[in-house]
Amino acid sequence: MRWQGQELGVADGAALPGLERIDGLVRSVTTPEFSGMTFHEVMCRSALNHVPGASAMPFDWTVNPYRGCSHACTYCFARGTHEYLDLDAGRDFDSQIVVKINVAEVLGRELRRGSWAREPVMLGTNTDPYQRAEGRYRLMPGIIQALTSSGTPFSILTKGTLLRRDLPLLTESAASVPVSLAMSIAFYDDALQHAIEPGTPSASARLETVRAATAAGFAVTVFLMPIVPHLTDSIAAIDDGLRRIKAAGARRVVFGALHLRPGAKQWFMRWLEREHPELVSSYLGLYPGVVSQAPKPYRAWLAKRVRPLMRAYGLDGHDEDAHPRGSRTPGLATRSAPRFITTGKPAEADRLF
Repeated sequence: MRWQGQELGVADGAALPGLERIDGLVRSVTTPEFSGMTFHEVMCRSALNHVPGASAMPFDWTVNPYRGCSHACTYCFARGTHEYLDLDAGRDFDSQIVVKINVAEVLGRELRRGSWAREPVMLGTNTDPYQRAEGRYRLMPGIIQALTSSGTPFSILTKGTLLRRDLPLLTESAASVPVSLAMSIAFYDDALQHAIEPGTPSASARLETVRAATAAGFAVTVFLMPIVPHLTDSIAAIDDGLRRIKAAGARRVVFGALHLRPGAKQWFMRWLEREHPELVSSYLGLYPGVVSQAPKPYRAWLAKRVRPLMRAYGLDGHDEDAHPRGSRTPGLATRSAPRFITTGKPAEADRLF
């Protein structure tokens, strides 16, 4: 693995933001309670990542405390980033987790700089900050405190029910800065969810987290993404998901079709060949060659299915194509406090996980 071989303090321009220097490996840890997983603890030299202007991401600043993700979503766009470490985008991405153990301390220093303009910061843009490793390392409380004490608005997008642990802290933060919360819940059939996202909490558990966040005063957004062609795009499946989202108290829904980026595409197609071989030819037609996005006619057809159902349930929101990078729209979800105006940009869940 490419953990060594760099000079101390010398930036590697080919690395992801925040991991330009990977010579800070402290140790690699395996424990019985996380069977089959290895945590690689590193000392990061930067925490606050600026998203390049050419990126399609509709936000400018991110913090990613982990690299790799135990949620093991077969479609996760970030899989390809593991290959830079000479790890594979499949099983290694699910089980070899890089942990930036000093991320909160580094973030605090960066946010205290006079040049920091307190622009909104997004968490959950690469891999999930509330994946299982967070139960061991507890990095998020320090990150939340650093952002709050600096007066920086922030948003969190997650599939993890560990968010509930930090709701009291997030509620305190929302008294000082705009705080936005969103939960990603794509699959409402337990068997399908376990097959395609084997490391994630169940939809029911995530909906209970939405209820808890709503009770704490947050107007939560749910990302109904990705909607998977031929598996979750039926009217019955969409209606069931929106009905349960509404019942959980969510205010908004962001929806969109499956993306298959390099790295993720190969892993997902392997899963599809194994679990649904009858759909392989259709997917080769929808996502030919290096194409990663579902075709525009399919996305338009999907929107015509979802939007009337959203209106029927009284849910606000939009599809992923509605807000390109650079648009200034309300954040993912804000805590209910009339003096706050959230200026953060909504994230696109299929591009985040």
